[in-house]
Amino acid sequence: MTYQFDLVVIGSGSGLDVAVAAAQYGLKVAVIEKGSLGGTCLNRGCIPSKMLIHSADILETIGRAHLFGIKVEGYQVDFGSIVGRVIRDVDSDSEKIEQSLMKVRNPFLFKKQARFVDHKTLQVGNDKVRAEKILIASGSRPKIPEIKGLKNSNFITSDEALRLKTQPEVLTILGGGYIAVELAHFFGTLGTKINIVQHHNFLVPKEDEEISKIFTAIFKAKYNVFLGFEPKEVIKSGDDFEVLIESREDGRAETLKSDQLLVAAGRIPNSDMLDVQKTDVKVGRDGKILVDEYLETNVEGIFALGDVVGHYPFKHSANLEAGYALNNILNSDNKIPVDYTAMPHGIFSSPQIASVGKTEQQLRANKSHYLVGRYNYVDTAMGSAIEDRTGFVKLLVDEHTRKIVGCHILGADATSLIHEVLVAMKSGEGVIENITRTVHIHPALSEVVHRAALNLRSTLIKPNSY
Repeated sequence: MTYQFDLVVIGSGSGLDVAVAAAQYGLKVAVIEKGSLGGTCLNRGCIPSKMLIHSADILETIGRAHLFGIKVEGYQVDFGSIVGRVIRDVDSDSEKIEQSLMKVRNPFLFKKQARFVDHKTLQVGNDKVRAEKILIASGSRPKIPEIKGLKNSNFITSDEALRLKTQPEVLTILGGGYIAVELAHFFGTLGTKINIVQHHNFLVPKEDEEISKIFTAIFKAKYNVFLGFEPKEVIKSGDDFEVLIESREDGRAETLKSDQLLVAAGRIPNSDMLDVQKTDVKVGRDGKILVDEYLETNVEGIFALGDVVGHYPFKHSANLEAGYALNNILNSDNKIPVDYTAMPHGIFSSPQIASVGKTEQQLRANKSHYLVGRYNYVDTAMGSAIEDRTGFVKLLVDEHTRKIVGCHILGADATSLIHEVLVAMKSGEGVIENITRTVHIHPALSEVVHRAALNLRSTLIKPNSY
């Protein structure tokens, strides 16, 4: 049977917001989702991972209680309860979304795999689905590197790691990006011995170089971190793994033994699973769907957003894009380009990392004229009170315009603290005075952002000029 719609949305993450809103505007809409409703973030990404990490954060607080004169004895980690709570909440939320869609006819839900078979035509099970306007929001999946013996070793990715029923005694992680370090923090804090194999010389290498270096040093003090190593072979012996790794610098070989192996080597877009070439949509060499500033592909009426586009691999970016996609789908004569100004990201490890804008290495490479404002947590009253002795805020400012071009934070509550800077960059004038002229509560932790701004501001403006 062939179904005709005004709009077809592939994927039920941020694309679902577009589908529901478009239906409310009177379009006849279909949603195609083969898996659990709610997309990657709800089911296999940011929601379950942060719920798990919160348990690790609590345990870490217990472990540091002695610093504040509190002795804690007799606690136990119930790994099954930690994971069970997350699975129940996530699955319940996903089921509620599906049930709410099943109660209505618009949007109409297809719970099957879809593939393009012709121009703006999808094969969905035994049916064909057509629409003049299509939104591809099909997300991404874990990238699996080519390593001898890996494919049939029964390794896990982040998808399975978030639902493990048994805590590993020893976990080897291949990769050193944000997924790797967040899961290392979760499992490691709960007592798992952690091996991290990273081919770069630092963990989270895309961060500002100062952040990466200090973060790596902190992690090396807690876990077995092998920097500049490549995995060469995986050997499965019974329930155990042996990973043969080799140094890129001198060829030195090591063998890592563990009872669990996690591959965290990044993610790849799901465009290949849709056969988008059948509808003439162009993709890049990395599989990302190519779109213009309006999120429209080379085929008029076909849009894409989120991880399958990959401008920014964050849920909050996809949510931002969803609003623009809705407008541009509904108003083809009045399309609005996406404004990605001050797009932030956070890493919920320990310590946390939050970042927006340019890194110092990028500014140097561009030969930009910039100034740095830096302040340590511990040099503020609250930073000292919470005993954060490694955290700091780093502000990067254009020397001539005084506009904030980057901010990088390492330490407690970094993912919350950065929002003051985001508001200044996105909704204010974007200059350093948007922060320095703001009265900050003493002794709140946010003073560290203010102090970093003042530290820089004194090099830009004469005293008493405000």
